[in-house]
Amino acid sequence: MGQKVNPTGFRLVINKNWESSWYAKNDYATQLHEDLKIRKFIKESLRQAGISRIEIKRKPDEMEINVSASRPGLIIGKGGTEIEKLNKVISKISSIKKIKINTDGAQRNDISSVLVGENIAAQILKRLAYRKAMKRAIFNVMKTGAKGIKIMISGRLGGAEIARSEWAKDGQIPLHTLDADIDYGTTEALTSYGIIGIKVWIYKGNYKDIQQQAEQKRKPRRRRRNVGTPKS
Repeated sequence: MGQKVNPTGFRLVINKNWESSWYAKNDYATQLHEDLKIRKFIKESLRQAGISRIEIKRKPDEMEINVSASRPGLIIGKGGTEIEKLNKVISKISSIKKIKINTDGAQRNDISSVLVGENIAAQILKRLAYRKAMKRAIFNVMKTGAKGIKIMISGRLGGAEIARSEWAKDGQIPLHTLDADIDYGTTEALTSYGIIGIKVWIYKGNYKDIQQQAEQKRKPRRRRRNVGTPKS
């Protein structure tokens, strides 16, 4: 087997969701290209915010955009000025004029596959050795408590004439286990000698176990009452 199945698509409905959630009758192509333009604009205009995921939900008269970022303050701006600018530009791109943008600041740089890949790409563009960048990323991810990580880099590595692929791994990456919560992301480094492709797999643990832990944290703790010893 070539193992060419996308880990996110392989686990859809089981423990992953679609990034776009809407229904189209005859205008599927136009709405698809609108989503691509919106994602491209948000990514390029807010590079410093560390955006890892953009979810788009469409209703007949409203569009909801959920942005997961490590620095949500840069998306909101002072008094919500940046979100207002985003709304104005996106309303010109989209056929739906009523737009709602939500930001999620719970995303960490070291546990998101997309942000890990972008960090490696930034280091490669600064002429840092790609092996050193991979090892540093693996160390930082494993330090946060992830159960496994795999990084693959492809292209003209180090400016070599012949393109090749190299990878590094730590921990376990159960690719065929559907219950495994694997965060998969890709990015590219546009170097002077060609494009370097970067793929990152991060295994965070069993999805059901993660959900149970999250539910236990949400439950309010009962306060213990101090009961005195009965008097004789």
